[in-house]
Amino acid sequence: MIPLAVALLVVVGRCAPLPTVTLPLVDALGHVTAGAVTAGEAVPAFDNTAMDGYAVRSADTTAAPVTLDVVDTLAAGRAPDVAVGPGQAVRIMTGAPIPPGADAVIMVERTRALDGGGQVVAEVSVPVGNHVRRAGEDLEVGRVVFEPGEVLQPAHVGVLAGLGIHAISVVRRPRVGVISTGDELVDGSEPLVLGQVRDSNRYSLLSLVREAGLEGVDLGLVRDEPEVIRATIARGAETCDAVLTSGGVSMGDYDCVKVVLDEMGEMSWMQVAIKPAKPFAFGLVGDTPVFGLPGNTVSSMVSFELLARPALRRMMGHTQLHRPRVRATAASPLGRHPDGKIHFARVVWTYHHGRYEVRSAGGQGSHQLSSLAAANGLAVLPDGRGADTGDAVELIRLHEARRPD
Repeated sequence: MIPLAVALLVVVGRCAPLPTVTLPLVDALGHVTAGAVTAGEAVPAFDNTAMDGYAVRSADTTAAPVTLDVVDTLAAGRAPDVAVGPGQAVRIMTGAPIPPGADAVIMVERTRALDGGGQVVAEVSVPVGNHVRRAGEDLEVGRVVFEPGEVLQPAHVGVLAGLGIHAISVVRRPRVGVISTGDELVDGSEPLVLGQVRDSNRYSLLSLVREAGLEGVDLGLVRDEPEVIRATIARGAETCDAVLTSGGVSMGDYDCVKVVLDEMGEMSWMQVAIKPAKPFAFGLVGDTPVFGLPGNTVSSMVSFELLARPALRRMMGHTQLHRPRVRATAASPLGRHPDGKIHFARVVWTYHHGRYEVRSAGGQGSHQLSSLAAANGLAVLPDGRGADTGDAVELIRLHEARRPD
C-alpha cells in the first residue's frame, strides 16, 4: 500500500490547469481568474450621498437648530447645476452627486420642511463628510481588485460589472466524462433479478462533478466487454478533459477496465492506504487524465473526494484544492481496527459553543451509501483503535451543519 499523500502527488502533479478563455460576465460565476484584474475607474466615480436628506455646508449647522433656504432638488442620475452657498441647502436623494459648495448631508429625519419646502430647519449639527460617499472610497483607479486564481462568486461578478468589465479571462472549466462498468449493473426502475445491482455510482459521481463546479458528461453504463469499454473510454478521452470510471480496477478476474486501460495509456495502479477506497488507478490516455475509481458506492465517492476532486480543481485553476479540515471533538465513539490505513468515517458534524462536534452517521461499510447521504463530513482516523467520546479528531467538512449553533 502507498500513503494517500504519495498518491495525491502522482495525480495532482499530472493534472495541469486548462487553457484560459474569455467569458461574458454573466457566464463567469464559479470560474477562476486567469490574471489580475485592475480597476480602470474609481468606485464610486464621484462624491455622492448615502442618505435622502439635504446637502449643506457643515459650518451652517453649528448653531442648530437653524433655518436654511432650499435652492434645488437633486435626484440620483442628475448632475448638480446649483451650488450651495452660505445659509443654503439642496434637497438630495440617495446616490445623487454632492453639489458644489456642500460638504455634508443631513438626513431627512433630522430636518423639518417649512414654507412648502422652500426652507428647511436643520435640527442637529453635522460634521464635514457626514453621510458623504467619497469618490474612490470603495475602489481607487489602478488598484488590483482580484489576483489571479480568484474564484468568482456573485459579489465578485457585481464588482466587475460596477467597473464596466463585461468579459473576463478565466481558466476553462473542465468537461469530465463519467462511466459506470459492470455486467451486474442495471439502469432504470425495472425489477431486479438475483445478482443485479442498480447503477448509483454514475449518478453520484456526476453530481459530485457538478457540485465541484465542473461540467459533467454522462458516458453511460458499459458492460464488461473490452471492446465496448475501450470505445467508450476513447470517446471520453477525445471529447472530455478528464474521464472517471467506476469499477473494474481491483484484482478480480473480471476487472476488464484494468486490462483495457493498460492497453490504452500509461496507468498507475495503486493500493492506497485508506479505507474506504483502497484500489485506485490514474493515468493518461493520450493527454487526457483518466481516474479509475473503485466499484463500491461509498468507495467510489470517497475516492473522488480525496484523489480526483483535488486534481480536477487544479485543472480548473484553483489554488485551494482540498476541502477545509478542522479540529473536532467526538460526541460518540468512532471505533476502528488497526490495519495500516487511515480511515475516513462518515460523520454528522455540528458547531456548538465555539467547537465542532462529530458523531457517527451510521454504518461504515463501503456498500452503505445511506450513511454517506446522512453525513456532512468525514472524520480522519489514523491507524489504531479510533476515537472515544471526548477525543479530538480531524474533520473534513463536506457540507454545512445540519442545524445551526
